[in-house]
Amino acid sequence: MEKAFKLDFQNEKKGSLYVNCCGCSQTQPLHSFGPASKPHYLIHYVLSGKGIFRFHDKEYSLEAGYGFLIRPNELAFYQADETDPWSYLWVGFAGSQAQEYLSVMGLSDRHPIFTCEKSEELYSVVKDMMEHNTFGVANELRRNGQLGVFLSILADGAGVVAREEEDKGNGYVKKAVSFVQSNYCDPIRVTDIADYVCINRSYLYTLFRDYLEMSPQRFLTMFRITRARELLESTDYSIESIALSCGYSDALVFTKAFRSVRGISPSGYRKECRKGSGRPQLKEVEGLIEEMAGRQEQ
Repeated sequence: MEKAFKLDFQNEKKGSLYVNCCGCSQTQPLHSFGPASKPHYLIHYVLSGKGIFRFHDKEYSLEAGYGFLIRPNELAFYQADETDPWSYLWVGFAGSQAQEYLSVMGLSDRHPIFTCEKSEELYSVVKDMMEHNTFGVANELRRNGQLGVFLSILADGAGVVAREEEDKGNGYVKKAVSFVQSNYCDPIRVTDIADYVCINRSYLYTLFRDYLEMSPQRFLTMFRITRARELLESTDYSIESIALSCGYSDALVFTKAFRSVRGISPSGYRKECRKGSGRPQLKEVEGLIEEMAGRQEQ
């Protein structure tokens, strides 16, 4: 059994990033879910207590501060500890950009576990989603905006962890990703990444496909375009300046790369963007569940 409050938004299946469901749960000892799957991405974050997560024949022991990702249509099982059952929050989401963001964050089938110290911020975001639960464009925009905040907190403060001791392959990928994050603004190429990590380009390609489910070139491009989108949304820099800021010496090459990823030119993307242009403590979880359940019954 579990004491939970959850919301499903089944009719809102459109856009680049949108919320399918969210909730907060305080479980009883040995409460479990699955093995079962969901049609969307699902992130759980443990607020207190302990439990286990089984995925792809691997078992992870988790406690407060840990979280896990379940990809769409993937069987997973999780269960609360017998003596110290966990409480957790969750957000289910989908959209054309979901895979892109998760890959850049380093979350995948192979590495579905992360840690994050910003528990109160994550809780506050999900609480806000739950409070804006009624039908209507205002609340829909609010929830989807909060999803972006939720993922940004994870991207900024989360560390992806492996079940086993970190192997060499994962170490190479982490070094390569770090190199891209620090040097994407320069005209680096995949050979530069491979040289920095001290492995050949072919092996780097294999590792990126295994760990991040994309090629090194694709990762470099996606990272640059993600940064470019942020600049297009938040600044008045010229297209040429943004191209240079993201490692492209030629604005035409940048425009072609941006269009191949986003399906629209940088200037067109900027125009589209401009068209539409006290933290709770963990002990509040049970009270929040009861409060939200009461509102739903009214």
